[in-house]
Amino acid sequence: MLPDWLNALILGLVEGLTEFLPVSSTGHLILVGELLKFNDDRGKLFEVVIQSGAILAVCWEYRRKLGELLFGFTRSRQARRFIMNLVVAFIPAGAVGFLAGKAIKAHLFNSVVVASAFILGGLIILWVERRQRPVRVESIDDIDWRLAFKLGLCQTLALLLPGTSRSGATIIGGMLLGLSRRAATEFSFFMAIPTLFSATAYDLYKTGGILRVEDLSAFGIGFAAAFVSAFLAVRGLLRYISGHDFTVFAWYRIVFGLVVLATAHYGLVAWSA
Repeated sequence: MLPDWLNALILGLVEGLTEFLPVSSTGHLILVGELLKFNDDRGKLFEVVIQSGAILAVCWEYRRKLGELLFGFTRSRQARRFIMNLVVAFIPAGAVGFLAGKAIKAHLFNSVVVASAFILGGLIILWVERRQRPVRVESIDDIDWRLAFKLGLCQTLALLLPGTSRSGATIIGGMLLGLSRRAATEFSFFMAIPTLFSATAYDLYKTGGILRVEDLSAFGIGFAAAFVSAFLAVRGLLRYISGHDFTVFAWYRIVFGLVVLATAHYGLVAWSA
């Protein structure tokens, strides 16, 4: 058993590096949490809390845009439309998380489901990248509420099946719906802000009572690690997509999923059933 501070550091880095890439942070946290034996109720709450560190990294990266939205809400029609798009996109995920979140965590948060979703998601990314897709929306400011709602439905798929990847579902779904690669990626970042902050607040309200004073230092380490690694991941992804597609992430998902299934099948790792 590793000390809590080291578990926190590892999981914080995993959360930050995977939250905004199309590889599923939830899936990685489930698997790494099992390997570290840090997957009890306290460990699961920790995984939720450190998400806020990753989201703060996005808020910092887009602080100018967020400032324009907040301070320009009353006088800018474009700012009001963008915020309304985020609200509309959040509604499907918020409803599913509130109504079925507990059941999903109880029955689907296990290695076999995650690994299978990794592989399926990788195959879908390969299929999408091989299709001819006319780009109709170049900027996130050109998204309307109908398109925002469809992107919200894409995001909901990731909540229904752990390992799908929230960012992957919204980015790939956005590309299929006619968004440019950058617009789909950036809107996925903004969609994460209300979605993950609300999930963190709700889980803290429901289960925050199990936190202990001595947990605060470990949680702080994980929070900081998630913030720094997410900030680097976001900037790296934006640079990467300027000249590359998502094929490398697809193959990573497929290989990683097959390794998990193989180690489970041959008893090399005692994954959960």
